[in-house]
Amino acid sequence: MKKNILLLLLSAGLAPAAWAQIQLPRLIRDSMVLQREQPIQLWGWAAPGEKVSIRFAQQHITTRANTLGKWNAQLPAMKAGGPYTMQLDASNHITLNDILIGDVWLCSGQSNMVHQMALHAVRYASEVATANNPQIRHFWVPNTANMQGPQNDLPGGSWKWANPKDVGEFSAVAYFFAQKIYAQYHVPIGLINASWGGTPLQSWMSEEGFQPFPQLLSTLQQNKDTAYVNGISRAAANRPKPEMPLDKGMEEGWFNTSYAPKGWRSINIPGYWEDQGIRDLDGVVWYRREIDVPAAMTTAAAKVFLGRIVDADALYINGKQVGNTTYLYPQRRYPLPAGTLHAGKNLFVIRVTNNAGKGGFVPDKPYQLIAGNDTIDLKGTWQYKVGLVNNPPAFARNGGPGPAPGPGRIAPENQPAALFNAMIAPLIPFSLKGFLWYQGETDTGHPKEYAHLQPALIANWRSKWKQPTKPFLYVQLPGFMDMSYRPMESNWAAFREAQLQSLQIPHTGMAVAIDLGEWNDIHPDRKKEVGERLALAAQHVAYGDSTVVYSGPLFQAARIEGDKIILSFTNTGSGLTAIDDGPLSEFAIAGADKKFVWAKATIEGNTIVVQSPAIRQPQYVRYAWADNPVNPNLYNKEGLPASPFRTDNED
Repeated sequence: MKKNILLLLLSAGLAPAAWAQIQLPRLIRDSMVLQREQPIQLWGWAAPGEKVSIRFAQQHITTRANTLGKWNAQLPAMKAGGPYTMQLDASNHITLNDILIGDVWLCSGQSNMVHQMALHAVRYASEVATANNPQIRHFWVPNTANMQGPQNDLPGGSWKWANPKDVGEFSAVAYFFAQKIYAQYHVPIGLINASWGGTPLQSWMSEEGFQPFPQLLSTLQQNKDTAYVNGISRAAANRPKPEMPLDKGMEEGWFNTSYAPKGWRSINIPGYWEDQGIRDLDGVVWYRREIDVPAAMTTAAAKVFLGRIVDADALYINGKQVGNTTYLYPQRRYPLPAGTLHAGKNLFVIRVTNNAGKGGFVPDKPYQLIAGNDTIDLKGTWQYKVGLVNNPPAFARNGGPGPAPGPGRIAPENQPAALFNAMIAPLIPFSLKGFLWYQGETDTGHPKEYAHLQPALIANWRSKWKQPTKPFLYVQLPGFMDMSYRPMESNWAAFREAQLQSLQIPHTGMAVAIDLGEWNDIHPDRKKEVGERLALAAQHVAYGDSTVVYSGPLFQAARIEGDKIILSFTNTGSGLTAIDDGPLSEFAIAGADKKFVWAKATIEGNTIVVQSPAIRQPQYVRYAWADNPVNPNLYNKEGLPASPFRTDNED
């Protein structure tokens, strides 16, 4: 029996050395925020049977570790306040300082929830510089995955408060949410950020949540077989590697100031090389240009903005590498070390790697050299030369001749329950005010499935915290990709519809962000509006403010009157409006054949009348039904945008 207990402890990550002294989870530390007006849940580890004494805010309770060395304690609910000190005593003594009581929000999702203030420091420079609120605190959960089962603790993490030094690490969406909530209610706000870029929803739900999804449950159970997982990894490792051609640019040192360029051609930045005469090239293209820098710019701190580059890049100035990024999504903002620039001509060389699709520099982004108050525009004509052309794949991608690809590596972070196990389970049962969720870009390919998965996630998390009405607030995806100037089908629009359906679940709220996207960036810059719209939803859903206008117009019903369709809405606030004072746009109408054409839409009170002379017997209407609608301008007068919708969803 003792041997079995030892094995259980070892599998849970608790070595025998941990028995000798009281241990706390990473979340329960100095400067934490505890949830007000709910019982305070504490837990940790000690020697089996050991008595643990806890003193906090004039309260004193004791508990004992069970036979596995785990102890739990519950303090009575408290009002907002602090700072407090907590004393824990067993065979050792622990003091936790600077503890606040307020509202704690679990913030989760993928990269748009990850995106730190530092990544948006240009737009929000003043907000970073003036951040000074010890009442807003942020705990960053390290990225870690586990396919075997729920873990007891996190590998790291600490609580930080909002100041210019640390706020750069805060999730931008979560920080602006906290700012608005704090300004409204003046209680401490704790943000626990458990998010990971590029991950699907299925990674964030516990095993119990997959009972309605047998295929995902089967994958989850298969992934627990370490022999199976290791076999796939070995097969991938043993697969013959294609011979990689050499990059002539690296071989010949095209970035060096001593290199004499020959055979270089002209190309424009920004722009993709496939649009400038280089056909279907996956590989490495080098760009070079001499930039004339005045002496005044060489003495100030300098930085280079290179917009976004598809896929990876390295920047060399005067022969030295000063920055690099390994994948396509981040904005390129490279600080220059002192002494990098000199008065006169400076050699800028950029090595761009692209492995699929178009390669090059994304349009409509900043390309600048900035020093002090001076700026040099880097857009325009550069010289280019191809350094490497990738070998074609060993198999035909479209079913042509050639061997089929073997199984690839399993990415644990994308597997069912793997992030719940490692990043969410260790947070339970820490008391929370609610959940903030910004996720979905990875899942846009299967909107019908998502319409069932997101409600399952909501129910799963509420069940795990044993609070079936815990507020769950989420962001509907913004516009992204090329704009379409004619009505068409859209996976992203269908996905937004799937997200919209979760509002049928009580105690949920959705921040519409259709107007905040960027066609060329899956990580749009305007995070403040997203956070503030989530905060408005929180005021209504979590704080019970029935007077606040917390959402833009939501489609309610449609009726057909002759050649017109009359639409009614909820959440109209003090009235419907076109935010740009022009005619309403992005409305399309169709007859029974569902061949949509653009329509005239007119506001009449709290309804909208939609019609087109091309459709005499209308049946259906769509609004902003596109990956990235051109001008979705229907709002309420409080300035909140309407959610995209359609009336022809007959599923």
